[in-house]
Parts: sequence; structure tokens; C-alpha cells
Amino acid sequence: MQRMRFQLIFGAALLALLIAVCLQQSPGSWRGKLTKEEVSDYLTRVDRQVPMLPEEKAEAFKRLRTFGEADDGKPVYMLNVMRMFDKVKALPGQPTFPGTPAQANAYYEEKAKPLLFKSGSYPVYDGNVSGRNLFGYERSQDDWNRVLVVHYPSRRAFLELVADPAYGPIAPYKLMSLDLLLVPTDADLVLPELRLVVGALCLVAFLAVGWVRAARCAG
Repeated sequence: MQRMRFQLIFGAALLALLIAVCLQQSPGSWRGKLTKEEVSDYLTRVDRQVPMLPEEKAEAFKRLRTFGEADDGKPVYMLNVMRMFDKVKALPGQPTFPGTPAQANAYYEEKAKPLLFKSGSYPVYDGNVSGRNLFGYERSQDDWNRVLVVHYPSRRAFLELVADPAYGPIAPYKLMSLDLLLVPTDADLVLPELRLVVGALCLVAFLAVGWVRAARCAG
């Protein structure tokens, strides 16, 4: 009887965890789509804390607004393609960084990850470029240094990240270190790493066989 009670409590706890994760990863199903007013509020907060050159800000905020107002409540995968500057670029009114552009960006990524996880977002892939572009040879198409793909549960989650007060102090370290392509994408197909899939299947098979053997012995 006590064993059965433990199993029920444990099962209920696992179910509650599953429901919580599902709700966090599909906020569009219960929070709804972004309204124009919400997008404007996010952009106002971003404008207060993220330093951008005046000639870049107008176009960037125009695209951010279009991105937010096109919210469909679905997850978005943000493609980051980065090219490091030759040296850290000074930003007016921002602290200097004594290291290299790669070190400045590494500092940014380290500080940004807790903010990502807080919103249910997480990196799907990150890696440094291991060679030159194999096709497309213009300077603007070549000499990239790093690629990062981040999963956001929704467009709202992305805007919440860049509007978070804790994001403002770290944003300059990315802007001073690299040129960036930041492209939102919809996922038609996302496959987990094969090693994880096979490992999970092996674990399930091991536990299932152990459960069957225990049940037979008990019988």
C-alpha cells in the first residue's frame, strides 16, 4: 500500500513537471499572440537599454516591430551568423573591454544563457566556423566565425529576453565584438542528436526489462 502511494505521488509529480514544461514551451496556447500595444511596450523597453548606432536603430526597430506583430504563437528558431571584428569596437557611453572580440562575445553568451533558460529558450546548436565558405565568395558572404541557433518558445520570449533589465548591461559586449546576421526561422523539421535518441531508447528498454523481470519474480 505504501509502495503504491509512493508511485502515485511520484507519477503525479512527473505529470505536473511535464505539464509545466509543455505550458512553458507553448505559451501561445495560453498567453495568446502579441498585440501591437505589447510589441510597442517591448520596443520602448529595448530602446532604453540596448545601445545602437543611430543609423542602424531605425531600421532595426522597424524590423523588430514587423517580427513581433507577425506573432503566430509558435516557436521560432533564431539563426545567428557572426563575423568577429578585427578588434573590439568602442561604443559611445559604454564600458571598454580589454580582451579580443571573441572573448567579448564569449562573455556575452555566458551571461545571456541564464536569461535564455529563464524564458524557456535554449541553444539548439552552437559552433565555431572551421573553414572558409565553400560557395559564395564575396566579402559579405565569407569569413564568418561562429554560428548559433537558439530555440525560443515564441516571439514573445525573444522580445522578453532583449527587454529584460538584466540584458541591457551585457548587450554592448556583443555589439562591440562582431557583425551579426540574426534571422528568425520556422522549423519544418528538428531532429534530436542520434546519440541522445539511441541512449534514451536503451535506457527505456533497460528499465522495461527490469520492470518485467521484477513483476515476474513478485508473481
